[in-house]
Amino acid sequence: MPAYYLEALTVTLGIILLMIEAFGPEHSKRFRGLFAASGLAIILVFGFFAIGPDDAREGAKWVDWPIWENFYAFDDTARFYKAFALVCTILVILMAIDYRSVLAQFTDNPESEAGTGEYFALPVFACAGMMWMASAKDLVGAFVALELVTVTFYVLVAYTRRKVGSLEAGVKYLILGALSTGFLVYGIAWVYGMTGTMSFEQIASDAPTMGRSFGLLFGIGLVLVGLAFKIGAVPMQMWIPDVYQGAPTPTTAFLSVGSKAAGFVLLIRFLEPFMQAEALKGHILGLLLIMAVATLLFGNLAALGQTNFKRLLAYSSIANAGFILLALAAWSEPASATDPGSKGTVGFYLATYLVMTLAAFFILGQVRIARDSEDIDAFDGLGKRSPQLAGMMTVIMASLVGIPLTAGFVGKFFVFSVAVRQGLWWGVGVAFIGAAAGFYYYFKVIRAMWWDDGPSDAPAIELPQISRISVYALTGAILLLGVWPQPILWVMGG
Repeated sequence: MPAYYLEALTVTLGIILLMIEAFGPEHSKRFRGLFAASGLAIILVFGFFAIGPDDAREGAKWVDWPIWENFYAFDDTARFYKAFALVCTILVILMAIDYRSVLAQFTDNPESEAGTGEYFALPVFACAGMMWMASAKDLVGAFVALELVTVTFYVLVAYTRRKVGSLEAGVKYLILGALSTGFLVYGIAWVYGMTGTMSFEQIASDAPTMGRSFGLLFGIGLVLVGLAFKIGAVPMQMWIPDVYQGAPTPTTAFLSVGSKAAGFVLLIRFLEPFMQAEALKGHILGLLLIMAVATLLFGNLAALGQTNFKRLLAYSSIANAGFILLALAAWSEPASATDPGSKGTVGFYLATYLVMTLAAFFILGQVRIARDSEDIDAFDGLGKRSPQLAGMMTVIMASLVGIPLTAGFVGKFFVFSVAVRQGLWWGVGVAFIGAAAGFYYYFKVIRAMWWDDGPSDAPAIELPQISRISVYALTGAILLLGVWPQPILWVMGG
């Protein structure tokens, strides 16, 4: 099956969901969510059989279509990030199914789910944009795909429009998103003006003969600033805490994982051609190192004083972006079969981050419903009333810290390994400080669950079936990948 069918099927699924919402019955939206998740799961299976022009049978007419030359690439990187986008979207939609009561409370009619149907279609369109970004071959296609994702998130962030915090988050995300788009477009214009092309392949072809150019470096710097908004890195990280706190929990989870991964795959696609230019490579890696150090410091230090769990995860998201940027700043190819190199480290770290973060948000969503709070105090006494749930949350927090035998440890180990091998000692030192700070602010959640006593009348929290299965599966994946990371490495290797 030609790979571009994946995006076509995803967009078709989104349109079908909108049609069902427009002309279908007005009762519970559970069916919409299950239909969306099932459709994306089928597309995910198709993705393992998708092929590009190099693998097509002889005589296939679609091989000669202009889309392959000018717009669409399908390699190991594209395959991995398409699967990543699909898995992330499936889990977010499943999370939203069990979060329907809160969505209904703050939309059109608090007494029904009539205003929540589109919430299950919008992530599907965002998923299609993320998949296109993974296959972008030029700056124009990448920008259009990026804007499809961003515009969809504008709606998702402000979806609970009867909640002031959600509307405030939507306005902040819109304003800063527009600002970052301005940086990105201006940077693209400078890059095009200095190189005469927007094609990544053409830039890579011309890179060995490129000299050091202030105009080109200026354009690259502007693009980095624009993409910093998507990945949640300094200097465009200001929106994250308020938007994460105000947005619906499934949207926050989608922003934290899906949007960040989309930004990083586009960053890799953009930077990879310029890494062939020796006159530019050192300057670009220097910029990335500065961004990584600043992002690590800001995210980890700001997280220390947080009392709201969503804001804690927001600053944690910034800190994790710093770790991933550090891997990119140490740009290197795989050194051995067990060393994924910089690109592989980014992919593996994002995969483990997906597993850990979405598991945490699944639990947070149900705590929000049961105790009407997203503060860390809402977890007080959880170990006594729901010990199994608290045990899984402890594993998740331990993985986010980077405790050995968890997926988070392996991800951080790869980052430190590639940074040490390239001699980025300043970055390694700051990353070590950040990892140490993580022990403190993640431990606050563990302490609340096992040491602090909650209200005497606080009920035990029972996860709904979908959330329970998802959290079990994600927690199991955290432990499995902590001792056996090969499945992710195999997927990245095609």
